[in-house]
Amino acid sequence: MHFFTWAAVVLILDQLSKHLIQRIIAEGESIPILPGVFHLTLYKNPGAAFGIFAYKTNLFITVTIIVMIIIIFFYLKLPKSMGLAKISLALQFGGAAGNFIDRILHGYVVDFIDFRVWPVFNIADSAIVIGVILLCWDFFIQREKEGCDEGDKNGCVGK
Repeated sequence: MHFFTWAAVVLILDQLSKHLIQRIIAEGESIPILPGVFHLTLYKNPGAAFGIFAYKTNLFITVTIIVMIIIIFFYLKLPKSMGLAKISLALQFGGAAGNFIDRILHGYVVDFIDFRVWPVFNIADSAIVIGVILLCWDFFIQREKEGCDEGDKNGCVGK
């Protein structure tokens, strides 16, 4: 799949899930799916991860635009052989776009996935984290596969 297809899938799933959850759950309400383990809990997060920097919407919008531009820049620089890295960047882009839309429309991000031992999050957050993990894994595997060593200033990208 193409970069923008992956990003669009994440964005659509994220925005659709947030729209649906807001129609069925009131803010602060929690519906146990697996009681004590997994709940659907509507939380309108005015900050970043763990609610830090609450109500700094303009800062988050600016940073998100910069991050999305950087993601596209790196995507365009990656060789075709680094397909997993490209997918990981698309996941991150789609997640960033999903939370960006929330901040533009509402001034907060809609979170609803609640495992009770971790702050409430959403599909966009999950895509960003999965994208970062895949990117790290791909770069580690790529370095091993191409025989790069610690002293290689250029790494393996583009070789």
